Formats: sequence, C-alpha cells, structure tokens
Amino acid sequence: MTDPIAAKPSPTQPARRYRGPIPELYEEALRLRRRGCTVPEIARRVGVARSTAYQWVRHLPIDRDSDEARARRRAHSKAMTDAQWSQHRAVRDAARAETVAKVAAWVKQLRHRELVLVGAAIYWCEGGKAKPWRPNDCRVKFINSDPALVLLFLRFVEALGVAPTALRFRVSIHESADEAEAVRWWADLVGVPADDFQRSTLKRHRPETRRRNVGDGYRGCLTVHVLRSSRLYWKIEGIMKGMSDGATGWGR
Repeated sequence: MTDPIAAKPSPTQPARRYRGPIPELYEEALRLRRRGCTVPEIARRVGVARSTAYQWVRHLPIDRDSDEARARRRAHSKAMTDAQWSQHRAVRDAARAETVAKVAAWVKQLRHRELVLVGAAIYWCEGGKAKPWRPNDCRVKFINSDPALVLLFLRFVEALGVAPTALRFRVSIHESADEAEAVRWWADLVGVPADDFQRSTLKRHRPETRRRNVGDGYRGCLTVHVLRSSRLYWKIEGIMKGMSDGATGWGR
C-alpha cells in the first residue's frame, strides 16, 4: 500500500501546472459553437489546438440550420469552387479578350452603308415603332441602357443627316438610385451638358422585387428623342423592308 505522505510532492519539487481551459478562451469557444462554427474554425479563431477546441465544445452539437451556419457553408462552398475553377476562368477570360480584340481589329471602321444598315436594325429592335392602333405615330425614340448601343445609334442618325440640335435626352431610372449622378454620367457620354437633359423619368422602387441592376454601376436607361422625325422614321422603315425582302427563309 502506498504511503499517502510519501506521495505528496516535496517542498523542493515544483507543483504541477494547471491544465484546465482558460476561462475567457473557453467562453469564446462556446459562443462560437452556438453560432454554428466548426471545430477547425473555433480552433483558428480562439488560437488553440483542434483537439483542445473539440474537448471544449463536443457537448454542444452544431446548429446547421442557423442562418449564420448556412451562410458560412455557402461561403465555404464558393471559396472551394473559386479555387477549383480559378485557373479555368483565367484561361477563358484571356481567350475572350484575345477574340474580342481580333474581331474588333477586323471590323475597323464601319462604312456609311454598313452604319446605316446596322443602325436601322438596332433601332427596329430597341426603338419606338408605330402600332396598328396608332399607325401614324412615327416619332423616332430610342431607349437603351447599353452605352455602346446608344453611341452607335447617335452615329447612325448623324449619318442620316440629323443635326445635334434635333436631339433630346432623358434618363429613366429607379427612384432609389442616384438620379443626378446618372444624368451627369450620360451627359458626359453623349457630350451634352447635363442641364440640357429633360426631366428624368423615375420608376417606383419596389423593395419586394429582387433587382440586380443596383449599385454604383446602375445608371438607368437613356432615351434619345429626335424632333420632327417622321421622315427619318420612314427611311428606317424602308431600310428594314429592303433587308427583310431579301430574306427568303432560314437555310435557303
């Protein structure tokens, strides 16, 4: 039988160091676990070994249905996907940039006839047209959010002899956006003073609608009106008739 007196450490031997959890770190680990954090994440954020973190929180099952846990899983999944496809995307983006540059160099400068045909086609797709219930409404009005198409349309009407003084500009944008900044941006693009723009059309903001056209890059649409434009409309109508008359059917 071991002598209990002999088992006690001598006064010259150092006492055993305390091995229990540090209270502040332990409480932080529990708090993180209740928020849905995994053991590796707790160990990293608290600054302890994974085995230690596991011992501290193993009695608390992770809440995988909490909003934070779901958000963390989505973030982790996105990070893993981005890492897996990052090289593929870099190659794809480089190939895209090379293709765009080569084709742009091939196009070079549109000749007058090409500009007129392309301009009429984009207007017929995106511009205002006469309707069966208002057949004589032949005003030329073009609206678009793509700055490249807007500039191409302006080149088109200029090629058909429209003077800059015959153009009117109006921004159409959601009321929750920065309307004044959008007007300045479009005015700078088309080279017209912002004060010359007509009063903007504000669209009602509906919070329940999940719109993606938000943020600093959202500038609404620009509407370009051409004054006294009936004859110009007739010309566009004729251009489209000429192009469509030559089409006898797909693949023929």
